[in-house]
Amino acid sequence: MLDHILVPLDGSALAEKALNYAKQITRSGGKITLLSVIDVPEYALSAFYSAGVVAETHSHQVMMDQMIPQTHAYLDGAARSLEAAGFCVNAEAVIGEAAHSIVEKADGLQVDAIVMSTHGRSGFSRWLFGSVTSKVLSSAVCPVFVIPSRKEEV
Repeated sequence: MLDHILVPLDGSALAEKALNYAKQITRSGGKITLLSVIDVPEYALSAFYSAGVVAETHSHQVMMDQMIPQTHAYLDGAARSLEAAGFCVNAEAVIGEAAHSIVEKADGLQVDAIVMSTHGRSGFSRWLFGSVTSKVLSSAVCPVFVIPSRKEEV
């Protein structure tokens, strides 16, 4: 059993599947750090569209100011269920590029492992968006447990 696990979450049900696996490999009373990375565009969206397409209220700063509390609320919900199961939980939201932020946090916290789900992109979508999981795998300084995406059978 491991003492400290990092679980990146992006708000999707698929990412949350990693929580069950993290609980299985973390010792009773162990620590699970939940991390959400907010990848806010460097420039406000209104800079790319004609006036009126994007309301001024959605400026870059306003977007960041809204996303951080929403992300903390989401993480707090996930943390409560883990705490009820007997784990010590730390939940953090950071702004940055996902893969880099995950690896940096794992290294800084000296976690025993990262447990994360893939999103199952392939082909053009994977080429266009890249794979956060692939980037984490290639640069992490600790073991990475990858939970593959699976389509639910009906």
